[in-house]
Amino acid sequence: MRARPSSEIASVAEARALLGLSGPVDEAGLKAAFRTAVKAARPDAPGGDETRFRKVIAAWRTLQEDSPASPAPDTAPAPAPSPWAASPADPVIVITPQQALKGGQITTTVGTRTGRVRLPKGVRSGDRIRLKGAGDNGSALQIPVLIKGDSDLTAIGNDLYMTCPIPTRLLEDGGRLEIRTHAGPRSAWIVAGQQPLRLRLKDLGLPARGKHPQGHLFVTLIPSEDVPSAAEDLLIRFTRVWTPDRLAA
Repeated sequence: MRARPSSEIASVAEARALLGLSGPVDEAGLKAAFRTAVKAARPDAPGGDETRFRKVIAAWRTLQEDSPASPAPDTAPAPAPSPWAASPADPVIVITPQQALKGGQITTTVGTRTGRVRLPKGVRSGDRIRLKGAGDNGSALQIPVLIKGDSDLTAIGNDLYMTCPIPTRLLEDGGRLEIRTHAGPRSAWIVAGQQPLRLRLKDLGLPARGKHPQGHLFVTLIPSEDVPSAAEDLLIRFTRVWTPDRLAA
């Protein structure tokens, strides 16, 4: 096995998922996927993210390193066209992880045309959405989807990722942690001195769709002295609800 060029990426599968690749891809398709993903992740762009930006670059290097070692056999059937095999200038439907989770109607622009598009629940980066009459001659277009991470969630493949601040004392002593997820609060038990600081919440990733299985939610715990303890959090909630008038009643 080749040594990976960066510790940011654990495997080729993770690198491919980060660039939205779901099938065989040639060099041109790989470049197009990288350019689209890195442009969306730029920290200086609206909604950009420095961590995802670094990961996209690491994924590109990983796949460049890996591609010479795994050419497609000549006897294999012709692969389906890569969803990213088009020119980087081609339109892309950029959505948030929340939109990928829930699906529904969104507004998108293709060329000079703006219209409403229905997203299926559980769409992934690299999936294509068919737009009727979006072509120059009125033909349908198959537009690839890119899930762009926001301040709350990042999507890689089937899985979602988020960060959660946690009191340093809770990491040291252990105890119950309540995590506010997109699906509501979830509880986890922290073992004293637990490493690594990442939890997996089963089946809270992108929902199953077609060939894609149900994903999971990975939560990175960030030690912080500013986060209230469980007891302090309960006291804060109590003081918000129990006003002097209610206490006197």
